[in-house]
Amino acid sequence: LQKYIVYRKRKIFFGQTGKVEDLAVVIGKHPKEKYLIPVSDIHKEDLISLLEAKKISYTKAVMYRTVSNDFEDNEKFDYDMLVFFSPSGISSLLKNFPNFEQKDIKIGCFGPTTAKAIKDAGLRLDMEAPTPEAPSITAALEIYLKKQQSEKG
Repeated sequence: LQKYIVYRKRKIFFGQTGKVEDLAVVIGKHPKEKYLIPVSDIHKEDLISLLEAKKISYTKAVMYRTVSNDFEDNEKFDYDMLVFFSPSGISSLLKNFPNFEQKDIKIGCFGPTTAKAIKDAGLRLDMEAPTPEAPSITAALEIYLKKQQSEKG
């Protein structure tokens, strides 16, 4: 943010790691400030509940909406792997394909809430990130592909 926003009279606070706990420490040092919290229409309440617990003045601003991309009736669905980054992706899949059968399609995800949504939908989770071995989806995919390669050979 600081590279693209001219500060003038505004103060921009950010954490070092990008995690809510880190941001909470910075916000805790400036309790009298008023905060604008940009969120999606579907968001976790962890930061909001933290601000309310510390009695911090804030305004929640919905800056973007999560919208599912509808498939046309004639579109082919021939994927080897589907990777989801939010529970709304699972909802979109089931909305677009109510009779979806996983069969040989591999499913991967990023984040514990997305993993829970996959399991709750009765689907098989083949690849998950972040984990201690795979902190990113790229690392998880690399580990998964190496594992598949070793099982074949």
